Amino acid sequence: MDEVVASNQAVWEQASTKHVREYDELLEEARGDGLLLTRELELLAPVLAAEPVVVHLQSGHGLDDIGLIKAGAQRVVGIDYSSVAAGAAQRRARELGMACHYLVAEVPGVPVADACADLVYTGKGALIWMRDLDAWARDIARVLRPGGHLFVYEAHPAVPLWTWDEDEPRIRPDRSYFAESHVNDTFPGNGAREWQWNLGQIVTAITAAGLHLETLEEYAEPFWRPQDNTNAAAWSGRLPNSYALLARR
Repeated sequence: MDEVVASNQAVWEQASTKHVREYDELLEEARGDGLLLTRELELLAPVLAAEPVVVHLQSGHGLDDIGLIKAGAQRVVGIDYSSVAAGAAQRRARELGMACHYLVAEVPGVPVADACADLVYTGKGALIWMRDLDAWARDIARVLRPGGHLFVYEAHPAVPLWTWDEDEPRIRPDRSYFAESHVNDTFPGNGAREWQWNLGQIVTAITAAGLHLETLEEYAEPFWRPQDNTNAAAWSGRLPNSYALLARR
């Protein structure tokens, strides 16, 4: 693990303490419905109907994993390089009797067997931590069984450009769509270096790894809004803020 990745890991470990502080709230949320977004469920319905084995890369608090189980997944293996996040997620899954198991590991290079998964699920703030997108895509292809699927629901690559002004959407003067990375001084980045991948790079990496692109959709609605700012003009429907991608090995 190089210096930048190690520094980012430390930031993510600190940010993940939120999952421990809010453990009871997240546990109560996990007992309910709506853990996956409506469009996620629609796109994944045929895959989940087959009761897939799922590997979730960068699983975070693990609520998506419980949502996948409730929607039909046979079991989920969550991978996260935060021991804090993985530990809290494992405890919640155990309390709820969910077939989720968590491993602490860096992505790519996940410590699971070749061709062990029917579905690799990832996103919602995952790709910003990926320094080598080609290696990431190859690792996914290795983990998937023939005919298995990759599903990504992620912040749109243009999102780093948007300001959170309420009157008018503006482009930040310190950001570029084609930049390699930027330093994020807001939660959960808190000074981490976040890697930027445009849609062309993402699709190219996935197809170069041998996956066939089936669906690529862009949405105006962000998948996450900070609690202290819920009215940014950039979220009013004029700009892309998230996307979904489904590919098959």
